Amino acid sequence: MTTFESSIRQIQFPQQKVYDMLSNLENIERVKNRIPEDKIKDLTFDNDSISISVPPAGSVKLRIVDRDEPKCIKFETESSPVPFNLWIQILPVTETSSKMKLTIKAELNPFIKGMVQKPLQQGIEKIADVLQAINYE
Repeated sequence: MTTFESSIRQIQFPQQKVYDMLSNLENIERVKNRIPEDKIKDLTFDNDSISISVPPAGSVKLRIVDRDEPKCIKFETESSPVPFNLWIQILPVTETSSKMKLTIKAELNPFIKGMVQKPLQQGIEKIADVLQAINYE
């Protein structure tokens, strides 16, 4: 199992507000205009799943498999060129701020690992950038 982690991100909103927004994927509607269209295509989502096309990797569909309110949301792939799990961890810092870290765990053979290691690390940081920039009010 190979693990990729984002840097820890400071969020200027309380833990519960961040969790409430991210644990219901229908809230993506409020922030999808921040996602670069040249990076992600065919974005569809409902309360528990999200499906995107990421050129050149292909289509990825993630489903929430566990919600540990208010500190963690766990996803796993339903379809993906590389199967993986994703965790979003949210911890309180103060009553009005929190911190967040994303983790991806994937079963990668050495050949595939060499090809996808850099794009996966860059991708997890870009996802963290977008999640850090959201207004969680």
